[in-house]
Amino acid sequence: MVTGEHTIEPLTAHTWNAFAALVERHNGIFGGCWCTYFHPDCADREPGYEGSRTMKKRLVENGQAHAALVIVGDEAVAWAEYGTPDELPTIHHRKQYLAEADVIPDYRITCIFVDKRYRKQGYAKAALAGALALIAARGGGVVEGYPHEIGEKRMNNSFVYNGTRTMYERAGFEFIRSKGLKNTVMRRTIQPA
Repeated sequence: MVTGEHTIEPLTAHTWNAFAALVERHNGIFGGCWCTYFHPDCADREPGYEGSRTMKKRLVENGQAHAALVIVGDEAVAWAEYGTPDELPTIHHRKQYLAEADVIPDYRITCIFVDKRYRKQGYAKAALAGALALIAARGGGVVEGYPHEIGEKRMNNSFVYNGTRTMYERAGFEFIRSKGLKNTVMRRTIQPA
């Protein structure tokens, strides 16, 4: 259950500063990646934290990086990254995924992150719902997510970078198959808004 008033904003050049502040509060997220791992490699990308930040900003400014930002007050407290398979081709266990693929989705949701001050309050679910709403506004389509099977044992947040299977099931996604160890392929069709 989300405990506070919030809005959903798309990640754009206009909302970049709110997104950047969230990432910077967490030292670049997952070792400074700036949520660039799933994007195609860029030959001119500089290494490290600053290279990831510069690359992400350029992708956002060029309309090639998308996310639903959960805004509380004037700060971003969560996001869900989404995009087409061309925009987000790098997924974990890709070789297995491609070998077993029955459908190539219109969109992927590849990363969900919540500010540590706002965890366990429903903001991951709000970010996922926000991404689905923004996908609907773009015309909808088949959406895949790759959440984790966490079982009974607690997993470190850095390993649950795309939420849990249970969260996706509650959001109307259908389990398609397993992918790697404790990863899943979940799918839902989103109607146009």
